[in-house]
Amino acid sequence: MRDENCIFCKIANGEIPSRTLYEDDDFRVILDLNPATKGHALILPKEHYKNLYEIDDSTAAKVLPLARKMAVMMTEKLNCDGFNVIQNNNEIAGQTVFHFHVHLIPRYNDDGQSLVMPACHMTAEQLDAVRDEITG
Repeated sequence: MRDENCIFCKIANGEIPSRTLYEDDDFRVILDLNPATKGHALILPKEHYKNLYEIDDSTAAKVLPLARKMAVMMTEKLNCDGFNVIQNNNEIAGQTVFHFHVHLIPRYNDDGQSLVMPACHMTAEQLDAVRDEITG
């Protein structure tokens, strides 16, 4: 199912031109128009899913193998020093376009980017309580 008002649906399905790196029946991988680093790309499913909570299992199962394939290719071609694979869900987590997508971000020494999150330092008891809340 596609959303006729979704810009990523239009890009993924070729209605809006993009700098495509890869395409198959299910996905299009494009360069991000506002890259964090050289080579920053997006994996876009051709079907519309708002986020991780809505994506079907069949499509979800194909995302990580595609991310790996692209990361290997991009690392070889761009000679980057590392790689971030990021997927944001909802505004609080940084999602700005509400069509499931995965960021592929090549990392370079001294690229000026930082994705390190400071630890919130929980005690063993607090960790146990969180585990019990999730699994209980």
